Amino acid sequence: MKKFLLLLHEDVERMQNLSSKEMEELVKSHTAWANKLGEQGYLLSCDGLDERGVQIKGRESIIQDGPYIESKEMIGGYFLLKAKELDHVVEIAKECPCHLWGGTTEIRPIMDYEE
Repeated sequence: MKKFLLLLHEDVERMQNLSSKEMEELVKSHTAWANKLGEQGYLLSCDGLDERGVQIKGRESIIQDGPYIESKEMIGGYFLLKAKELDHVVEIAKECPCHLWGGTTEIRPIMDYEE
């Protein structure tokens, strides 16, 4: 089985404008989906990401507050999945609840250095 990172790109403005009920519904839908993926044997790990962080750049290791939300999107969370092929993960990702709130998913295969 190969590993894949599923990144959840979310619309910052839309997320900030969710009501508490909508936010609760969003969290519940992600939890249910994660449980389903776990039961099916695809889920290795998942979590939401705080919008705050730090960036370290260049040879001088310049530390900056970040990531800066300069665009309308932010990475709001991730799922680390295992599956046989990328096409399979594409089908799995189509069911991600973030799509219901205008989000986008990005799939990145994890490099396997032992192959």
